[in-house]
Amino acid sequence: MWRKRIVVASLILLLTACAGHGLWEQRDGYMVDHTHVAPSHNSRVRHLVMHYTDVDEAESLAVLTGSRVSSHYVLPLPAREHRGQPLVYQLVDEERRAWHAGASAWKRRTNINDTSIGIEIVNTGPDRPYAAVERLLEQHPEAAVEIGWAPYPEAQIQALIALSRDIIERHNIHPTDVVAHSDISPTRKIDPGPAFPWYALYEAGIGVWPEEATVARYRDRFDQALPELSTLQAALQAWGYPLAVSDELDSQTRAVLRAFQMRFRPADYRGRPDAETAAILWALLERYRPLELKRFEGAMVAPEA
Repeated sequence: MWRKRIVVASLILLLTACAGHGLWEQRDGYMVDHTHVAPSHNSRVRHLVMHYTDVDEAESLAVLTGSRVSSHYVLPLPAREHRGQPLVYQLVDEERRAWHAGASAWKRRTNINDTSIGIEIVNTGPDRPYAAVERLLEQHPEAAVEIGWAPYPEAQIQALIALSRDIIERHNIHPTDVVAHSDISPTRKIDPGPAFPWYALYEAGIGVWPEEATVARYRDRFDQALPELSTLQAALQAWGYPLAVSDELDSQTRAVLRAFQMRFRPADYRGRPDAETAAILWALLERYRPLELKRFEGAMVAPEA
């Protein structure tokens, strides 16, 4: 009997020691042995999606902890600190699928919820409802529609930078896969809007931005002759947008152009093709997706340096 007790006690000590080193894990009704680790794996996360909540913090948290929509992280407003560091709320574990993107696509990959981490930034967005914004932009595409957008305070953006850098590094997210909700769902969403400081994030090592000299080269070319609409649509598709090449300036194309302009040319986001928009797009493709640029450009030859 005493020998059995010694054996049992030894096994308990062994399991306890192993568990302390993370080799054994007690689960409900079984034990897991972690001693055999496969090196051939990577993160399922490919995208980082930026949103604004469109409502205040209390309502944001109420909605995002409800039964219909969720996000991995929420950045409070006003921004707060805990022990001298920016505070963020985590609502969903990164290994779990949050319900933040909805019907979405990027670079021919659909259901972006499956492969993304969503960050909701408490920000009230435009000074009128989303439907009114869309209606104004659709009805007055040639006019500069004045819409007021809530700013993003510096302290909130610094928290976003710290959080985003950490997520990008841990999941090895490519710069072109740091996207706006409006990028992946351009016909449904406009967040995080034209007030969002994408360039500040780029300067902090997050996301993408075109090189100024390259934009100028393409601008010189497109000032003389804009690319055909079908070519522009193919370029937007090559960049990642869910857009069919129809050779028509339809509502889908205008929505994609608005999303692109809100991000890279926020001073004018009327959703109309122009030389500056095309130049920015071609410069981005040349810098980040050169093979895609070569794939569709055909007769379009990049200007000489």
